[in-house]
Amino acid sequence: MDKELHKGHRQRVKARYLAEGLDAFEDHQVLEMLLFYCIPMRDTNELAHKMIREFGSLAGLFEADPEDIRKRCGVSENTAILVSMIPSLARRYLKGKWGNKPVLNSSAKAGEYAVSLFAGRIYEAFFVICLDTQNRVNYAALVHEGTINEAPVYPRLIVETVLRHQANSVILAHNHPGGSLLPSNADIEITKKIAAAIEAISIKVIDHIIVAGDKYFSFAEKGLL
Repeated sequence: MDKELHKGHRQRVKARYLAEGLDAFEDHQVLEMLLFYCIPMRDTNELAHKMIREFGSLAGLFEADPEDIRKRCGVSENTAILVSMIPSLARRYLKGKWGNKPVLNSSAKAGEYAVSLFAGRIYEAFFVICLDTQNRVNYAALVHEGTINEAPVYPRLIVETVLRHQANSVILAHNHPGGSLLPSNADIEITKKIAAAIEAISIKVIDHIIVAGDKYFSFAEKGLL
């Protein structure tokens, strides 16, 4: 009887999703349904509540290290991996929506594209977006993960990157996870150094985008380039 009730509950949740989508679901219900696909014979509602409590929010859980999820929530490696894949899948989805070689011919488009690159990233990362002569993206290269204070390595790496990907111009982009959108003094200084380094090989920095969450700051818009 318990198994039949359990099966019936899962079918009702799936039917609700098919009829309504996830918008009306509570966070624990979203996770409960996701867990259906890696935990076949267990009540995942209580587990979903526990996992979200452990990490403070659904986003906090998704952004956690898989081994941390496994240990703190008492789940299998498969479950921990599935849950931790969500931010990476979201980035892949958002990037895919832009299609092949999107045109970034305005700061607004550059900002929106940069936001898609940083979705779900909890550590600071630095991208060089290489553009062709039509402002189409040749390649978005992740050149560094860490803090902006480690910036001395950037100019050399960026020169190598823009040459490798045949850039006509570049957009720099980095994130401030959980922080302010405003550029720091280090952000401004490294932008100047990178611009000088690649202008020496006739390539121009046309913008530097800072991303925090789903918001962005454009150096070009603010007259900082």
